[in-house]
Amino acid sequence: MIKFIKKHKLGLSVIIAALLAILFFLPIPYYVEKPGDSSNLSKIVNIKNNPDKHAGKFMLTSVAIEPLTPAKYIYDKFVPYYSIDSINNLTDGQSDDEYNKVQNFYMLSSINSAIYNAYKKADKEVESKYNGIYVLGLHKSSFAKYLKVGDTIISVDGKKFNNSESYRNYIFSKKIGEKITIQYLQNNKLKKATAPTIKLPGTNHSGIGIILTDDFSVKTKIPIKVNPGDVGGPSGGLMFALQIYSQLTGENIRKNMNVAGTGTISPNGAVGEIGGIDKKIIAAKNNGAKIFLAPYLKPTKSVLKVEPNHKTNYELAVLTAKKYAPDMKVIPVTSFEDAINKLNNLR
Repeated sequence: MIKFIKKHKLGLSVIIAALLAILFFLPIPYYVEKPGDSSNLSKIVNIKNNPDKHAGKFMLTSVAIEPLTPAKYIYDKFVPYYSIDSINNLTDGQSDDEYNKVQNFYMLSSINSAIYNAYKKADKEVESKYNGIYVLGLHKSSFAKYLKVGDTIISVDGKKFNNSESYRNYIFSKKIGEKITIQYLQNNKLKKATAPTIKLPGTNHSGIGIILTDDFSVKTKIPIKVNPGDVGGPSGGLMFALQIYSQLTGENIRKNMNVAGTGTISPNGAVGEIGGIDKKIIAAKNNGAKIFLAPYLKPTKSVLKVEPNHKTNYELAVLTAKKYAPDMKVIPVTSFEDAINKLNNLR
């Protein structure tokens, strides 16, 4: 055996080196989701002549997403608050470019909603402009050969509406197979396309074969810039709104404490649930947060029927904090107004 090893030393070394390279460097089609950063929002939000004057900080929590190698897959599989998923599940089958476009749009949309809510609550001048329907995804039919993820539809048959529901209802009024014409923006270029509607899967409604959301922008009298860096997605909406409101009013609503949190925010101030809240609790704890604002959305009977052991964001946050951050206080919030009221009641 020793003679064999000596004789084939070079060959064995090459094989071992190749195996180690595969184990530690070969990418596999899986990603890990784990605790990310908790960024100081006063360094992200800049409002002209309205600085953050108070001690403590509001914190934007995030989930880190990293590609895996075989070695990292094996190690990360045993970390209880890490989650491993396939690339396809993570991106919902979208290309990297499409996925990044959607995540960046979600972030921009959350910032716009946060600005609108905060300026309204602070009684500062703000205007909202509806731009049209943003294309989040496409079915392989109807307008798929014209539209791309990231496009914005600005009219249907020459008609413009103020929300996606009105666009949807207009298209529903058409017969399946009836042709309609859309105008849309693609890479800042105005385009037009005509195609027949399709039967939407699982319904008797006509449609154009897209997954959509509302696209709107805001304009303020007091200039504001929000730069979240590489963070994407909609989950920072609530915390953006609190930071902006605090700077606009000068109110010390965080009571000089380190306050982290998460949650989407709609134009009417409703706070929505997000993914990865267990990881955000740990990210907040690692960065010194004493308070964590968690979305609370009461589950419906239909949700509980499908998922009897369903846990709300708030419930999962409490369980995670109890195990990994016992000194952190987790507060449930349902709206922007609710979050401000609960912060004002802190002692």
